[in-house]
Amino acid sequence: MPNQNQPIAREGYPFICLFGFITLVFALLGWTLMTLLLLALTLFSVYFFRNPERVIPAADNLVVAPADGKVIFVGDVDEERYFKQRVTKVSIFMSVFNVHVNRVPCHGRVVDMYYNKGQFLNASYDKASSVNEQSGILLEMDNGERILFVQIAGLIARRIVTYPLIGDLLKRGERYGLIRFGSRVDIYFPKCVDVSVTLGEKTVAGETVLGTIS
Repeated sequence: MPNQNQPIAREGYPFICLFGFITLVFALLGWTLMTLLLLALTLFSVYFFRNPERVIPAADNLVVAPADGKVIFVGDVDEERYFKQRVTKVSIFMSVFNVHVNRVPCHGRVVDMYYNKGQFLNASYDKASSVNEQSGILLEMDNGERILFVQIAGLIARRIVTYPLIGDLLKRGERYGLIRFGSRVDIYFPKCVDVSVTLGEKTVAGETVLGTIS
């Protein structure tokens, strides 16, 4: 999959090149203020699409955070698409200052995927989980249980990128997509996972442990 070993996510290249080119044009024209503003946009684009390496926990029974950000919800909900019962959901909100490359929470095989068009409400709102544009992956873990993780677009985010296909084998901590400019990721856990993350906790994708598979 893309973006596995490069410091800047490939989705950022068009923005960086565009702002960089316009910055050069205004610099050659001698328009200092516009040059500085566009230089700031160029540098912010580089910063936003950064793709740092992470130290993935070694233990196979851990579920790690799929996103950098802040935990804004931890609790039991009714998940009707796949689980048809109450499961534990964890929601992680990403601001424009977080790394936006998403990572696989645990080892497993992609057994289903879905994409829903929708609204672009503030991703921190509870109803964003049901009404916003989103892309979900249902992953079958090594023990046969399934876990669902969903990329959700936000107020500013206007494009969700998801790399895997149904049938792909994914590794915990592997990069699997990104969401541009502010968003969230929801994770729905089966009962075999003991969720240990707490409300308000800051997460680091691929490193922060969300729970343990029993």
